[in-house]
Amino acid sequence: MANDLKEIFSARPPAPAALAAKVRTLGPSMTRSMQLVAEAVAGDPAGCAALTVTGLAELTGTSEATVVRTSRLLGYPGYRDLRLALAGLAAQQQSGRSPAVTADIAVDDSIADVVTKLAYDEQQTLADTAASLDTTQLGAVVSAAVSARRIDIYGAGASSLVGMDLAQKLQRIGLIAYAHADPHLAVTNAVQLRSGDLAIAITHSGSTGDVIEPLRAAFDHGATTVAITGRPDSAVTQYADHVLTTSTARESELRPAAMSSRTSQLLVVDCVFIGVAQRTYETAAPALSASYEALAHRHSPRTPR
Repeated sequence: MANDLKEIFSARPPAPAALAAKVRTLGPSMTRSMQLVAEAVAGDPAGCAALTVTGLAELTGTSEATVVRTSRLLGYPGYRDLRLALAGLAAQQQSGRSPAVTADIAVDDSIADVVTKLAYDEQQTLADTAASLDTTQLGAVVSAAVSARRIDIYGAGASSLVGMDLAQKLQRIGLIAYAHADPHLAVTNAVQLRSGDLAIAITHSGSTGDVIEPLRAAFDHGATTVAITGRPDSAVTQYADHVLTTSTARESELRPAAMSSRTSQLLVVDCVFIGVAQRTYETAAPALSASYEALAHRHSPRTPR
């Protein structure tokens, strides 16, 4: 199913306006030679659109293979497709078209267009994340959560909201879970963890110090550690026993990575939660029922006095 979704959504290459955002977001994970190619096409789309793959390789002092690899990393099937996007971007710049608010959304787009474009990007993010998620690693994380004495979750900014979502879900099925948004509390709690505990770090970039520090402390004290990140080769993974990778394909000009990363992170933590609920069904089902009943009166119409 994931592969089918990937084929459906990969049929449409990224919009030209997404290129600059992609270069900014993916640049740190590229090799230096690939960065040279990416910076060149983002800096002079019109000039690069006029170049063959050989010409761009010569301009950047790289190789044709590097140009093709960079094109694919930026979301295009090959250099020909990237070249067409560059020509489109150059035409937009020359025509004075309305500036983009996000990768695909212009300032003067109708609200209906905004809904359609954002829905497409959300679907693409989910499809990409599902296709790349390592189910073996996911299964190991579920097993660690099921047997954990305690689960600590670390995140900053939008990732902290995802962490709180996971914590409250786990709490409702009877697990002891805490989401730490305060970096000081995260570290002071992390040093209390031991073997048999679980620590989960959520960071799209994989380089957020306030998230890495508590995960490292948990790792050093023997807890099982997990990183949920869009950068599987980033610093946070050095202290992770298990890595769950999120999609980095759809970024935003308005706020790079914030929207797409949150969507993909929520999918991953939902997969973790459902896996745990399946494994603990005999206790999870009554716990969910009890929590629902405890709150039912708050959702019922009040009887007039």
